[in-house]
Amino acid sequence: MFKNILNYTNVGLALFALLLGCFSATAQQDAQYTQYMYNTMSVNPAYAGSRGHLSLAALYRNQWIGLDGAPETQTLNIHSPIGYRGVGLGFSIVNDKIGPTTETYFDGDFSYTIELNLESRLSFGLKASAHLLNIDFDKLNQDAAQGSDASLQNNIDNRFSPNIGAGVYYHTDKFYAGLSVPRFLETEHFDESSLSTAKERMNFYLITGYVWDLNSNVKFKPAVLTKLVNGAPLQVDLSANFMFNEKFIGGVAYRWDAAFSGMFGFNISEQMFLGLAYDREITDLGATSFNDGSFEVIFRFDFIRSEGNLKSPRFF
Repeated sequence: MFKNILNYTNVGLALFALLLGCFSATAQQDAQYTQYMYNTMSVNPAYAGSRGHLSLAALYRNQWIGLDGAPETQTLNIHSPIGYRGVGLGFSIVNDKIGPTTETYFDGDFSYTIELNLESRLSFGLKASAHLLNIDFDKLNQDAAQGSDASLQNNIDNRFSPNIGAGVYYHTDKFYAGLSVPRFLETEHFDESSLSTAKERMNFYLITGYVWDLNSNVKFKPAVLTKLVNGAPLQVDLSANFMFNEKFIGGVAYRWDAAFSGMFGFNISEQMFLGLAYDREITDLGATSFNDGSFEVIFRFDFIRSEGNLKSPRFF
């Protein structure tokens, strides 16, 4: 029976790899998160339901504070296992704003989990997205002396496009790893005669992490997120968090050739978690006087019936 499960798993992985190969990636990037280890469902649909109970998370990120038109992101997601064995469902909203552009994603996630043994599970996920694009060209500083550019007079209002994504996610109580492409379709929002083109690009994500018990009171939680978009630099996020008494979390992170970050988290109770992060750019942009860094906050609520009944605490 276990051999059959492994055979199904290998077939699933092969199909997923083939599916990835059917699309050519070319370099608009998705919103980035410093606390990605607490926001996995935003990038991998196979995570849906993996916490074992209904879970709600909200994240706010303000990037490059002080820079006019800098990115600002709000994320809300909810997910849970459902009555059918191995099935998880989730729903998320991501609102991403940069300059005159606002993008809103409404995502529905489906996952199916196979128990490989008593300790490890492998999940396959699918994501269906509805994307709304708004562009307000009035916010651009056009040269009044030369007159407004005629090609920038028609704003884009709630332009709709659908999308699909997929992911795989493996985890035990101490280790996790996932591979995903949240959006396969590369939708062009302007025709070829337009001055500029807004085109969604495929973002490939690889995420992994581990929880080490240094002693009875201290846990070490390293994590890595790698994001690949054709035509853009490879993004690698490295983080190292320490958890004390399963209550307080503190650590640092490094985004390769881009930023250093400090992180703090607090388990208010078994149900509630609050996390904060601050990034400081190490690029030329970070050295400017009008850039005060990036700030991020996340709040998660797990719908556990009563305190003390959580048999296997989840640290990711």
